Amino acid sequence: MTAPVTTRHLIVLRHAKAAWPDVEDRQRPLAERGRRDAPAAGRWLRETGQRLDGFAIDRVVCSPARRTRETWDLVAEELDDPPAPIFDGRVYAATTSTLYTVLRETPARVRGLVLVGHNPGMQHLAVTLADEDSGAPLSRAREKYPTSGIALFSLRGEWADLVPGAALLTEFAIPRGDDTDHGD
Repeated sequence: MTAPVTTRHLIVLRHAKAAWPDVEDRQRPLAERGRRDAPAAGRWLRETGQRLDGFAIDRVVCSPARRTRETWDLVAEELDDPPAPIFDGRVYAATTSTLYTVLRETPARVRGLVLVGHNPGMQHLAVTLADEDSGAPLSRAREKYPTSGIALFSLRGEWADLVPGAALLTEFAIPRGDDTDHGD
């Protein structure tokens, strides 16, 4: 008798809009718009979880850059019992290959993983991970992956076995605090 295949969810979240003060890149804070949009991303995740059976977030891996940490903090305020983030320096300015390595290290017990990072890495990961049958969400992610962009994947199998084209990109959202899709 074989064990049932478990569906896992991966959320690839690009940080919210950042400001451009005269500081080192890792220290850039969120802009005012980013502080409005990040909670909207959290509300989107909460509402998505309510509508999808078996959806839960039990691990968060986040770039240690200030703008990603601030994004997660504001997203987490909108969630019920969010997990504490794991700050992984490899996610900052990561290549797609590095992001796959980070994902493959996820413990098997994890059913819902949020990865909070930066472009171009988040877009490249989403586009390469997506099964070609992902349709409109994949087309949107290919076109542009703006700040606060969220790619929601459904995948079967183990994190350790993750390969390009292995997950269904079920939704691609761009939550905005003012309900306007600014597209950037």
